[in-house]
Amino acid sequence: MRYSEGADLDPSGVQDRRGGGLSGGRGLAVGGGGLGLVGVLVLVLFQVLGGGAGGGTGAAPSQLGGQLGGLGEGQTADNTQLEQQCQTGADANESVDCAVVADIESIQDYWSGVLGPDYRPTDTVFFNGSVQTDCGGATSGSGPFYCPGDQLVYIDLSFFDTLQQQFGAEGGLFVNAYVIAHEYGHHVQNLLGINQQVTPGETGPASGTVRLELQADCFAGTWADHAETVPDESGQPLIAEITQDDVDRALDAAARIGDDFIQQNLGGGTVDQDAFTHGSSEQRQRWFTTGYETGDPAQCDTFATDDLG
Repeated sequence: MRYSEGADLDPSGVQDRRGGGLSGGRGLAVGGGGLGLVGVLVLVLFQVLGGGAGGGTGAAPSQLGGQLGGLGEGQTADNTQLEQQCQTGADANESVDCAVVADIESIQDYWSGVLGPDYRPTDTVFFNGSVQTDCGGATSGSGPFYCPGDQLVYIDLSFFDTLQQQFGAEGGLFVNAYVIAHEYGHHVQNLLGINQQVTPGETGPASGTVRLELQADCFAGTWADHAETVPDESGQPLIAEITQDDVDRALDAAARIGDDFIQQNLGGGTVDQDAFTHGSSEQRQRWFTTGYETGDPAQCDTFATDDLG
């Protein structure tokens, strides 16, 4: 994956609450660490590339107003270093932090084009360790998530390390973009009221929870299909190239965050479909591919089919 060297980046879609500035470099954004077994199990059951802290994507409608873009008591965001170091596509090609800034901008430009005035941009919060949200407190062990209460995406960028080190994913910039695009898929679902079709806590291979997650995968695929042509405010695309290797890496990641793979390889070794919350590896690959090959969000209606894969 390559970003357009001369493209202008806009970090205003990020609230940087890490307090430690950028990690920089071509490598992963935050080195070392990882989740540990307890964190992995939390991730397995509730949060992997979806869901939310506390309320999650299935939060009650009364939560949906929230404090859009707001900060909780005692929380601060400082984008100074992002603004200084993430100015062009060339910076995105050199720094994971800046690449994620570019991903967020491209993804939101895409959905603004698709939904028009029905799309309301929202921020991604970068945090280290723990964070307070309108859905409750969360830690790095929660994995990336979207909170409908404040309509924000949250991520500790060390999750990209976790995907490689503990899940065995190949990783890469496009895999990171897939993670972010999936979470913005949940934002789209929230804006359209799709998440209200799901009973909170529902599990199982054909549950509303699984359908919600598979649709977010599909939405991520539709953005990926258009990413090289989505214009920014200057009229030029931020993303110059997505290769087949990038897509293969995303499919590899999708397989490693399927419920069956996680239960078998990071859990107790037994696959329990009744406990599925995000879909099997095959399902996650299938629905990302559906979005990527069609480029049409209308083909992502996982709630209208009896064949989830």
